[in-house]
Amino acid sequence: MTTATTPHANLRGRLGVPLNRPLTLAVVGAGARGAAYAELAVQQPNRVEIVAVAEPREAVRTRFAVRHGLASENVFADWRELAACGRVADAVIVATLDADHLGPAETFAEQGYDILLEKPIAPTEAESVAIGEAAERTGATVAVCHVMRYTDYTRKLRELLPQIGEIVSVEHLEPIGWYHFAHSFVRGNWRREDETTFALLAKSCHDLDWLGFVLGRRAQRVSSFGGLRHFRPENRPPEAADRCVDCHVERHCPYSAARMYREGLRDGGTKQYFTRVMTSGVLTEEAVTRALAEGPYGRCVYACDNDVVDHQVVNIEYEGGTTASFTMTAFTPLANRHTKFFGTHGQLTGDGRFIHVYDFVTERTTTIDTSKDGSSAAEGHGGGDAALVRSFVDALHQGRPELILSGIAESVDSHLVVFGAERARRTGTVVEL
Repeated sequence: MTTATTPHANLRGRLGVPLNRPLTLAVVGAGARGAAYAELAVQQPNRVEIVAVAEPREAVRTRFAVRHGLASENVFADWRELAACGRVADAVIVATLDADHLGPAETFAEQGYDILLEKPIAPTEAESVAIGEAAERTGATVAVCHVMRYTDYTRKLRELLPQIGEIVSVEHLEPIGWYHFAHSFVRGNWRREDETTFALLAKSCHDLDWLGFVLGRRAQRVSSFGGLRHFRPENRPPEAADRCVDCHVERHCPYSAARMYREGLRDGGTKQYFTRVMTSGVLTEEAVTRALAEGPYGRCVYACDNDVVDHQVVNIEYEGGTTASFTMTAFTPLANRHTKFFGTHGQLTGDGRFIHVYDFVTERTTTIDTSKDGSSAAEGHGGGDAALVRSFVDALHQGRPELILSGIAESVDSHLVVFGAERARRTGTVVEL
């Protein structure tokens, strides 16, 4: 293992002391999210250097190593091989699959790394708490990728919220989008709880974290309802085949994999992002055809082994009596989240870009355009991805932990709301937090 610089003390060990050289980063998990965060980091070339990668998939690993000019001895198939070299960077991005967060997070914290950790923290409550405890024990700074905290939209919304008085209640919708849900939660990596985790944690820990962050209040009680309504074998059309490429009704099916991924070859944006995922980054007709015929993303949505919910509602009571209702559903267009805040002096409505403030006295609406890219992962989460990485880099480079808005302690707290909500759904009870 070679590295250009010797790692400094972690952030807590040098508060207020800037680095006099580029921050060095290792990347564990070079898939869509890990590669995206690394790409954003090196947009500051004089301040960041990628020095190592650990990624089990050979093609993905090789592509990442070539992109960042890594020597072969700095490229690993497993995070344990990287860890065996000792601390070789100032910080590490951990973007493995959800079920594989605990091991690397604990190990790299023990070795002195600061960590940028993809959400969710871990698939279970015990593992999430354990990572928080590891950070506290070792002094590691762990920033969780709750990117919604970092957007210009969120910053402006929090600034405007006092204009509508005391917040009495909130209505929040995450419209996942029919083809996004089919890709990720029916055919894809997050389709089964035993392999990853439940859908509310995998997809919407962002949202429950964001609600608490914006309101500035701790959740006290939670209830929830939902289930797997549509993507089940009994809803399969009689003429449907096991794979879309062999199916006689595919042309009329809204969940056609053949249509979606081939459109991704021609169009940019979210569908192209998903096409890259299903072909491991190769955007050719041949690669798509092969993946449709042989891979998991070509399966009929009614003939998969999925078991996560496709719709769920969560009701939360916060300190002071403020209430919030949250809906997560597959059955929408792919769109920005929609939120309404009901206050004693007015109403604030937002969609991830536009904020509308209605005043009860003047009976007028003021509209603010926060004007950023779209809210999906493919579109950078409304500027949140870039702002998250910039804040993490700035915090470590300048010795300023206050720049990190999504530290591990507050992120564990918001995860406990998610775990409580899922417990409430399964037991049909109101859960005290």
